[in-house]
Amino acid sequence: MKNNITIFALSSNQELAHSMADILGTEVGKSKVHHFADGEILVEIEESVRGKDVFIVQSTSNPVTENLMEILVLTDALKRASAKEITAVIPYFGYARQDRKAKPRQPITSRLVADLLTVAGVDRVVTVDLHARQIQGFFDIPVDEMEALPLICRYIKNKNIEDLCVVSPDHGGATRARKMSEALDCPIAIIDKRRPKPNVAEVMGIIGDVAGKNCVLIDDMIDTAGTIVAGAQVLKEKGAKDVYIACTHGVLSGPAVDRLKDCVAKEVIITDTIAIPEEKRFDKLVQISVAELLAYTIESIENDLPVSDVFKHFDFKGE
Repeated sequence: MKNNITIFALSSNQELAHSMADILGTEVGKSKVHHFADGEILVEIEESVRGKDVFIVQSTSNPVTENLMEILVLTDALKRASAKEITAVIPYFGYARQDRKAKPRQPITSRLVADLLTVAGVDRVVTVDLHARQIQGFFDIPVDEMEALPLICRYIKNKNIEDLCVVSPDHGGATRARKMSEALDCPIAIIDKRRPKPNVAEVMGIIGDVAGKNCVLIDDMIDTAGTIVAGAQVLKEKGAKDVYIACTHGVLSGPAVDRLKDCVAKEVIITDTIAIPEEKRFDKLVQISVAELLAYTIESIENDLPVSDVFKHFDFKGE
């Protein structure tokens, strides 16, 4: 790999960024984030980046706007310091649920975020499992959306669980669940639900047979956990043996941790696209790192190789 890369870690994903740097055989660049008394953000770069390919690692998770602003401020500083190319590695892309006007007079905030990143000077975006894949079209720069599914599938395979069934919590996640079921060579089921308002879902029934099965309930994110916990409960009521909850992004807002701790699931499998603080960890939680996935992606970008080849490392067919 070319040796002119620098990885910078901002506030949200320090541990992940250092793991990525270790895999790539490099070190995290030196920078500091300062806050003025009124809340203004200043990011200082403490080493030369002239002519370097720079990768900023930062999820726009809680605090969403502050983490986004850190990316924008650092990008501006890097541009002014003559960095060659700037890639924003955003494992969890916040504002992705605001990808359309669901009602009159609503904004399309994910498009606004895309514009902000581009205008600030970002040359490329790398992210993981966008909540709405069409967000890629909001950018006029390359966007590499990677999948965490190979990592989750590898974990499940290594457990050697018999009588598996992959379950989607709704119709929207059916494609993800089908891809997982094909990788694990097992049947699929879909929970039929309706969502009367945000963060509230009513389960209507299950399409498919889950009786006597060990079910993996897969989704892209867990926010308040109401939907996924209700889905796990219905699976048990329909005769499932063990239920494993799995997702890419652990947003874990409000009552999510208590709900997951007390739910019927045997394990809750979440990646580290969002850092989970100690106070939000619980016995059922299993965290899988995306460091390997993102490090290989950076390697492919730097060597002008197709990022789809990254999935070969995991014996998984990517898109």
